[in-house]
Amino acid sequence: MEILKVSAKSSPNSVAGAIAGVVREREAVDQAVGAGAINQAIKAIAIARGYLAPTGIDLICIPAFTSVTIDSDERTAIKLIIESR
Repeated sequence: MEILKVSAKSSPNSVAGAIAGVVREREAVDQAVGAGAINQAIKAIAIARGYLAPTGIDLICIPAFTSVTIDSDERTAIKLIIESR
């Protein structure tokens, strides 16, 4: 499982390309902390669905919580498990 970290400053098109590339090979996970990062991650997943749909790959997204350590602080992140169906 490939973990793609998304920030509020991430380009949705760039993240979508990374998602599409990884999902062609295996399952991917977007990991985001904060509302801005989650917004960019969701946009990227929607764009990636558009990239992959013509090839017959339909993406699904399963949201979950996870804990991450940032600068020695424990934070809650949203984990978006992305799979093809």
